[in-house]
Amino acid sequence: MAKAKTDPNRKVIADNRTARFDFEIGETFEAGIQLLGTEVKSLRANKATIGESYVSPENGEIWLINSYIPEYLQANKFNHDPRRHRKLLLHRRQMSQLMDGVQRGGMTIVPLKMYFNDRGIAKLEIALA
Repeated sequence: MAKAKTDPNRKVIADNRTARFDFEIGETFEAGIQLLGTEVKSLRANKATIGESYVSPENGEIWLINSYIPEYLQANKFNHDPRRHRKLLLHRRQMSQLMDGVQRGGMTIVPLKMYFNDRGIAKLEIALA
């Protein structure tokens, strides 16, 4: 994970600065995000906020809730809901670690950064806090 923090190819889209102030950050994870095409185009324009969003385990899956990705103006009627729930893509072992931390440890899962990696794929850095 240390390589990702110093990677110059990482283009940060949204940063949750208050999370590091409000919570004691534990282990961090890198998660993929299941997005629609208009959401990716809107993210490429650097128009997203994750400041008031949170991550919740529901029905054996991990979801990003209340993040704001605005509508893509050129999409007309094929646009997305700006505050829809977005599924996070993680390995089963990582999901079980996160769910155990929430259920047994009394922790919460906080989104820290949304960025494009060196391959141009949207990623979300989340942490147990």
